[in-house]
Amino acid sequence: MKITPLKFILFSVVLLALVLLKSDVPEQKVKTIDTSGLILAFGDSLTFGKGAPKQSYPSVLEKLLKMKVINGGLSGESSLQGLKRLPSLLQKHRPDLVILCHGGNDLIQKKSKEKLKNNLLQMTQIIRQSGAEVLLVAVPNFKMIRFSNESLYAELAEQEQLLFEDEVLSEIENDKNLKSDRIHPNAKGYVLMAERFAEIINTELIH
Repeated sequence: MKITPLKFILFSVVLLALVLLKSDVPEQKVKTIDTSGLILAFGDSLTFGKGAPKQSYPSVLEKLLKMKVINGGLSGESSLQGLKRLPSLLQKHRPDLVILCHGGNDLIQKKSKEKLKNNLLQMTQIIRQSGAEVLLVAVPNFKMIRFSNESLYAELAEQEQLLFEDEVLSEIENDKNLKSDRIHPNAKGYVLMAERFAEIINTELIH
């Protein structure tokens, strides 16, 4: 097929438009932090450390990273309550990173998964607006016989291009040797959580 000058010009224009369109798509870049920074661990009883409060994952993580880690966990809290509580903690501590592990109580109480996802979305947006990075942790559905993560966490992580840990809690929940009761980790379980988070932070964030 003979390519006329007009066809060549039209092809060039279309190709240039596609290149420009692709370049206009914003790419979320993960911010780096250093060891002088501060981490806020935000969530419910899994963050607070129920079952082994003196060995909560924030306390173990602080030792592993040699960074200040604030335990912002509150047992029994719903995602809506967490959404309302989060801004004051961000303002008070001004963290460089927030580890967001929330939603277990919503799932246990069979609350709307759509509302849970929206609450988590708003939390991530508030965190980023504060200047902090987000590490989202997938929470299993505690009502299932074999614990598996709720898909909404992976969907949110992909949608918002978040750092994401999607294995450790399901691994703990399916191993009675890592739990203090049906839901909460024991000391070994919290250590495992801290080790997984430390690996991600050291690999993706610390410079």
